[in-house]
Amino acid sequence: MMPSKLCPVIVLCSVAALCAGSESQSEPQPSRWEKTIAGFEEWDSKNTFASDAVLFVGSSSIRLWATRNCFPEFSAINRGFGGSHISDANYFFHRIVLPYEPRVIVLYAGDNDIAAGKSPQRVFNDYKRFVALVRDSLPATRIVFVGIKPSESRWSFWPAMKEANRKIKEFSQTDGRLFFFDSGTPLLGADGKPHARFFRDDKLHLNDEGYKVWTRLLRPVIEKAMRK
Repeated sequence: MMPSKLCPVIVLCSVAALCAGSESQSEPQPSRWEKTIAGFEEWDSKNTFASDAVLFVGSSSIRLWATRNCFPEFSAINRGFGGSHISDANYFFHRIVLPYEPRVIVLYAGDNDIAAGKSPQRVFNDYKRFVALVRDSLPATRIVFVGIKPSESRWSFWPAMKEANRKIKEFSQTDGRLFFFDSGTPLLGADGKPHARFFRDDKLHLNDEGYKVWTRLLRPVIEKAMRK
């Protein structure tokens, strides 16, 4: 067990179709991440981690987050791999989650899933699968789902992303070991759209200001999860 050195308006019927629609693309192959996962394992073979760690896992919003520096009070492990889907985290669960036996898991994923054509229901189902994997092996571990964020570059997908967030938030309220973090509201401006000051030039990923907001608001959620 082990302590991280890583930080590393829309017509109504159209919205309904977007939120409940069929998958438009086939499942991407998890094998595309094999080199990245092997790199994590190589690093792990040369380092140790603290027990009761907080594991950050998911897509690029996790990978780009300097979690070790932002959360120095926790033993933070960062296993973000950009472009990944929840299904990828499920596929590699036994290699990027289970070995650390974390006390708390912070998961951000679903953003790429929706953008690739997966429905909110599919994202929800994949999240429930992730929870089931954790429950089977780590029944005491708490899970914090970082809600899918709005962004200007993917604004057309926001109705579907909100629907996925709604489903996951409601599901999280059924189990005291599950937590939902509203990552989107703090990033919106007075016009109800993503505020440019929180995003990089690509209008998709957070900049330092965006991460400062997330860090400040997520910290008490993690602290609550740690106490339970």
